[in-house]
Amino acid sequence: MNTELIQKAADLILNSSRTTAFTGAGISVESGVPPFRGEGGLWDKYDPQVLEIGYFNMNPDESWKVIKEIFYDFFENVKPNRAHFVLAELEEMGHLHSVITQNIDNLHYDAGSKEVFEFHGNSRDLVCVGCGHKESSRNIDLEKLPPRCEKCNSVLKPDFVFFGEPIPIEENRKSWKEVKNADLFLVIGTSGEIMPASMIPYEAKKKGKKIVEVNISPSNYTNKITDIFLKGKASVVMDELLKEIKRLS
Repeated sequence: MNTELIQKAADLILNSSRTTAFTGAGISVESGVPPFRGEGGLWDKYDPQVLEIGYFNMNPDESWKVIKEIFYDFFENVKPNRAHFVLAELEEMGHLHSVITQNIDNLHYDAGSKEVFEFHGNSRDLVCVGCGHKESSRNIDLEKLPPRCEKCNSVLKPDFVFFGEPIPIEENRKSWKEVKNADLFLVIGTSGEIMPASMIPYEAKKKGKKIVEVNISPSNYTNKITDIFLKGKASVVMDELLKEIKRLS
């Protein structure tokens, strides 16, 4: 790992008035969460139409069989890795102000991060397609599919964005507010391919913000907007970065 680049990145963080992390699937891969796209991704095994809102509304039974297997049987046993914990510690130290995540795996919350904007929603909650009532997935018996709302008996769906659904209004607003207010973005584990989330770092750069990228390989951002590229696993790089921040503090 390039020690000089780690030092430069740590220095940027220490001198930043407001730093925001922007995370993607790559930060959770080390926790055992497979990405959706690419080799070994979930869409190699499952048909993505199960997460199309139109298909779900017409075929909730079929969609829920796959949804339960991916997001509840599997995610239930997934734990945060070192990268998640470092971000939570940086927030506690006052060096990180928020996390914008494209992930729906809840791992930032599980690691202790407080200010998390879930751009694509989350799998913790279920929302009624009829009356909008929300319920924690832990309170719902997912052995009976599809799960139904206790208020109106309509089908419940996970409270994350399906294909064909808009980005949650409040999370969208908060995320774009960070583009305006932050002066440094830590872009971690994202390829920069998923719209509209992928536009956030680009717009931040247009406004003159610094971009520190952590990734195992170059992304769509690396040669376009990234100021410092830290190549490696997120858990390893973020741990080294934290050590350097503590050394310089």
